Amino acid sequence: MKSDLIHSIVFFSRCKQVALALTLVGAAVSAWAGQQFTYLDLIKRLTDLESLAVLPAPGEKCQQWSSYDRASKYDEATGKYVKWDANGDGSGIIRKENDLSVFAEMEGPGVIWRIWSARPEQGRVKIFLDGAAEPVVDLPFKKYFDGTEVPFLGKAVCHTVANGWNNYVPIPFRKSCKIVAEKGWGAYYHFTYTTYAKDTVLPVFRRELSVEETAALAKVDECLANRCGDDRAGARPGENTEEKNIAVGAGETALVAELSGPQAITALRAKLDLPAAPDDRDVLRELCLRITWDDDAQPAVWAPLGDFFGSAPGFNKYRSLPLGMTDDGFYSFWYMPFAKKARIELVNDGKEKRTVMFGVRHAPLTRPVETLARFHAKWHRDAFLPEEPERRAIDWTMLKTQGCGRFVGVMLHIWNPRGGWWGEGDKKFFVDGEKFPSTFGTGSEDYFGYAWSSPLLFTNAYHNQTHNDGGSRGHISVNRWHIADNIPFHTAYEADIEKYYKNEKPTLYAAMVYWYQAAGQKDAYTPVPLGERIGWYVKPPIMRVAGALEGEELKIVERTGGQAHPQDLSHFGGAWSDQSHLWWIDGKPGDRLTVEVPVKEEGRYKLIAQLTKARDYGIVQLSLDGEKLGQPFDLYNSQVVPTGPLDLGVRELKKGGHRLTLEIVGANEKAIKRYMAGLDYVKLERVP
Repeated sequence: MKSDLIHSIVFFSRCKQVALALTLVGAAVSAWAGQQFTYLDLIKRLTDLESLAVLPAPGEKCQQWSSYDRASKYDEATGKYVKWDANGDGSGIIRKENDLSVFAEMEGPGVIWRIWSARPEQGRVKIFLDGAAEPVVDLPFKKYFDGTEVPFLGKAVCHTVANGWNNYVPIPFRKSCKIVAEKGWGAYYHFTYTTYAKDTVLPVFRRELSVEETAALAKVDECLANRCGDDRAGARPGENTEEKNIAVGAGETALVAELSGPQAITALRAKLDLPAAPDDRDVLRELCLRITWDDDAQPAVWAPLGDFFGSAPGFNKYRSLPLGMTDDGFYSFWYMPFAKKARIELVNDGKEKRTVMFGVRHAPLTRPVETLARFHAKWHRDAFLPEEPERRAIDWTMLKTQGCGRFVGVMLHIWNPRGGWWGEGDKKFFVDGEKFPSTFGTGSEDYFGYAWSSPLLFTNAYHNQTHNDGGSRGHISVNRWHIADNIPFHTAYEADIEKYYKNEKPTLYAAMVYWYQAAGQKDAYTPVPLGERIGWYVKPPIMRVAGALEGEELKIVERTGGQAHPQDLSHFGGAWSDQSHLWWIDGKPGDRLTVEVPVKEEGRYKLIAQLTKARDYGIVQLSLDGEKLGQPFDLYNSQVVPTGPLDLGVRELKKGGHRLTLEIVGANEKAIKRYMAGLDYVKLERVP
């Protein structure tokens, strides 16, 4: 390898875009010639947070092959995104070769860092490296994850959590990689990989690791499984820790520490007395962490204090590799280098004085500062959404920035008070101006390492569900850290995740994003006012039509077929009385459902009812005490919506119970023939 000085020149020239003489650029680029990595080096990357700060080398790129719906395309002729919300993401492949499905084709040198699936089965998946006629791995897909086959062992490197199957064992190759699958392989897959400059030298993966490699992989797995919360780098030469209580008054900013460089912050810890949940939520959003590097005019780190440590809202215990919340306080092990100085501040936008105990550990650099990017972390809501109408309708921007660096993680806080599965959305990473993303996912929960919309809380070194109010309703917090599989970018980067529900539902997102960017390069994110940080997670009012007899509360007196029970409709919006209806399913034409409508006083009444329409609902005839109420109602609609109030005419009614009957008489030709129906309410209006 060439000198560190030449390393510095090449980093500076790429990421600061400084025009150097051609001879100097040539010498700098040659510094990367013949980079060599052993398999032990690759294992080390699984826990190496310091290497994330190194500016990306020329040719370094992280991408993903997945089973996303291939109907989603970018039309270069029109500049439009076609079927950008296509959602058949379980079986997408490149092509068929005889009876084999081609999952992935990669040109090396490169490393597969992560394999994931939602439903791996017994069909064999085969990995061919460097053009070899025989696969280096030939296993039932499930065996990549279940801990029974070497070297895919362990509790953290290979694990299943909340229905998600994950494998982080590095699979390197020099020239090429092709992955194919036999029938019966299952559904859903991700293969995330990094490729490097052509002259990079990597080992070629083999399942039979050496004794030393096996021991190193086992040690890493043990650390990731059992020792998150400890800095895996260990004690650094010359490191120093400063601990102090920081008191900050209402509306004030306090200095936590000012450090001289060149150095790196290697750990941040914070602890404070918090009120019990849910009152802790506002406190951790009122306090904000602000860090400014060198002579920059704006902070590179700005975040509500709780969100910075990777979970929201409030205090939620978990441990991961770079971040965590424990009974001993919050911790961060992100590596944060700087050249001249670092200024750490605590901002209090609340109305009460607060005291926070901070621990700041810092150490001399181990690399030339010119080769290192600056750590950025920003919190936002709905910032920099896509401009293209097709993308703006579905894509929600997690991070958008210009420059050179690495994307290393995100925490997503979801507020979904009406329920319904919030995460039916693919991740999409656009690197260096790509029109079509080089990473295209299969679902929000898939990105965060789990599957099938599981509400289970889980912790892992790389991905966590730290908070879930229950089911898909209320507050949810998930995070994902890109360590070995970080995303390098050289000129620009945009990370999106699909968001199917609109803000008006409401379903609201807030993101805490972490990345590295070259020194002196600004990001566009600015501090978010307190009024937008708290108070937006408010339960919407439940509308109940005055005087309505709720369908789900009426007594069922006859049912000739199918099943009927209440169904919560809150996740479809607030247009139903009491956000629910009486749901009749599994019926067929000719079946009847009869409910009792109580009348308190004899008299003349106008009958009003509201039903539900959907794509798998039938045509029903309504009757009262055996007398038809007008013509049949067609309940087909492409979306789930209420019919609106239906005028069923005026009737003389005696005091007591009356029989309202729904009879299935058919279905719209466009409907899915499941013949369902839903009764929201009945209302009796007295007529003089």
